[in-house]
Amino acid sequence: MTEALPKPHISIAYCQLCGWLLRASWTAQELLTSFSDEIGAVSLVPDRTGGVFTVHVDGQLVYSRSDEGRFPEMKELKQLVRDRIAPERDLGHSDRR
Repeated sequence: MTEALPKPHISIAYCQLCGWLLRASWTAQELLTSFSDEIGAVSLVPDRTGGVFTVHVDGQLVYSRSDEGRFPEMKELKQLVRDRIAPERDLGHSDRR
């Protein structure tokens, strides 16, 4: 019997001071819906340093609002996460331009 590898963990750090909990929650919901079979958990990480909105997969940075100067488009974020956890996976409408 082979032991299954642990599924990836996604963490979303968001700025409490900026009121970005709703955006972080929506992002988590979208990722959980799109990758329900591929991910093990999504966690929301409140931050109080100001302006933080980052997405990590197993501790590796996938997206940073401060690096990009904007919030991610959901289509873009799903592609970035997919490329890390299931590169062979077709995202259907999210892969089309």
